[in-house]
Amino acid sequence: MTRNRFKLWILLVGALTASIGLGFYGSPYAQTNDWTEPFPPFKIAGNLYYVGSKGLASYLITTPEGHILINSDLEESVPLLQASVEKLGFKFSDIKILLISHAHWDHNAGSATLKRLTGAKYLVMDADVAAVESGGKNDFHYGNDSSTHYPATKVDQMLRDGEEVKLGGTVLVAHLTPGHTKGCTTWTMKVQENAKTYNVVIIGSPNVNPGYKLVNNSTYPGIAADYERTFRVLKGLHCDIFLGAHGSYFGLEPKYSQRTRRGVAAFIDPKGYAKYVAEREQAFRRELAKQTTAPRP
Repeated sequence: MTRNRFKLWILLVGALTASIGLGFYGSPYAQTNDWTEPFPPFKIAGNLYYVGSKGLASYLITTPEGHILINSDLEESVPLLQASVEKLGFKFSDIKILLISHAHWDHNAGSATLKRLTGAKYLVMDADVAAVESGGKNDFHYGNDSSTHYPATKVDQMLRDGEEVKLGGTVLVAHLTPGHTKGCTTWTMKVQENAKTYNVVIIGSPNVNPGYKLVNNSTYPGIAADYERTFRVLKGLHCDIFLGAHGSYFGLEPKYSQRTRRGVAAFIDPKGYAKYVAEREQAFRRELAKQTTAPRP
């Protein structure tokens, strides 16, 4: 299947799943009809801004010494990201650090272009570096599917679990939450708004995509144990403001619609965070049980 035919196919699948109420919680085949649909950029709280599309979440963290961007999204997303950053009154060229949630093309295919346009340093969790620098060819699940590949991009710095990324007085912490990809990363930071400090959690992804093998996976033998680790980590984080790699994770649209009336309070959702993590853990355990009891071929 060519890349263009693949994109058309996943758009159709996205439209179908939306119309019949199915949801794969961030799989590459879900909600793709809104991946490139513009969404108004806006301030979430403090120096944290939303600059992604309706379906693919990207975040701008501004500082006096330049800015940090989380997720470059698709190759065709870069002009949208630039327009969103500039609409907020910031310079795209002032992005100094590029981070990602995980090494799937819907979150990092635009990284090579974004690096070229801004000169930003690309920081990636160590376990995802091989996938990023191979353009997705080393991905444990999608590596043999050329339609999911993207421009290979040089990583400037490998990150370790718990490592801090600092710029202009802002500190982000990289939490390894593997399974979805080997180096899937959940980001945390603190923001201040109206003299209050809030804990922000930006979930990488805790989702088991269709076709993932949780048992006897020769390309990722420790995948089930890594998912177990992820849920332990996520349940241990203190969350006030709940965000994620896709807007569907945290209810972007309804929360945005409440923003004018409620301000930052629209995004303060510790209960929603706990509920989402619990639901994703239950889905993982159901799939693990199913695969564990299934007869071997």
